[in-house]
Amino acid sequence: MSFFGKIRDALKKTKANVSTRLRQLFLKNKIGDAFYEELEEILISSDVSVKTADEVVEAVKEEAIEGKIKDEQFVTDLLKDILEDTLNEAPMPEIEYPCVMMFVGVNGVGKTTTIGKIATWFTKQKKSVTIAAADTFRAAAIDQLEIWADRAKVRIVKHEEGSDPSAVVFDAVSSAKARGTDVLLIDTAGRLHVKENLMNELKKMDRVVGREFPEAHFYKFLVLDATTGQNAYSQARVFKDAVDLDGIVLTKLDGTAKGGFVFSLCGELKIPVVFVGVGEKQDDLELFDAEQFVEGFF
Repeated sequence: MSFFGKIRDALKKTKANVSTRLRQLFLKNKIGDAFYEELEEILISSDVSVKTADEVVEAVKEEAIEGKIKDEQFVTDLLKDILEDTLNEAPMPEIEYPCVMMFVGVNGVGKTTTIGKIATWFTKQKKSVTIAAADTFRAAAIDQLEIWADRAKVRIVKHEEGSDPSAVVFDAVSSAKARGTDVLLIDTAGRLHVKENLMNELKKMDRVVGREFPEAHFYKFLVLDATTGQNAYSQARVFKDAVDLDGIVLTKLDGTAKGGFVFSLCGELKIPVVFVGVGEKQDDLELFDAEQFVEGFF
């Protein structure tokens, strides 16, 4: 199945709900104030933030009034274009080598599995990869990451459980530099975004990479569970403040995820979605595509 097909399948409940409600809206309301108010409600019910929904609807309203347009298809296409523009307000980072990617996020979002998939993705691009097992706290986290490293046929740098995560990062960076590795992927322990001491630990790992490997292109990705809904926005804001995020990896995009918060992440926080997990298999990871996501949303 293509990426578009997987996105369409994952968002089919949202698409059915939004499309049905839009059709009903056009049937019962002429395009006016009541129409735009309900359009905003439809977006918010799909996990678009109030601020982003308001801005999107205002943009639709402005263009529709200016063009004196009341045609259903035109307004629907206009809405899609504006939502796609919203996603593109956060441009995708250009991945350059050598690079270090550190993955952060709360517990249970699928960081370790995501790193295994991304390792596989890079090996398919003919890049050499090393994984740093800097989640030294969760029981069996290192063992789980070793399994993924073995599947992807890449190296792993690890310490004993309970070790200092920054020491793991230091050794992994030294190893990657010595071997001329293209990509270093750093796993980190899941942490609540409200725990200041754990966020400071991330900042320490961030400093180690910057100090020891300044020539590398350093990307920090937040792994987000797509079923989280609008709470994803608050997670992203706090992690962005801590380590200046370069992008999002969206996991668990399935039939239970509404997906609308993605527009708020890109439009308000200016954090792009870079990768999307679209299944449980090792190869079920794709680069994000704004146009195809919007098509899957409607």
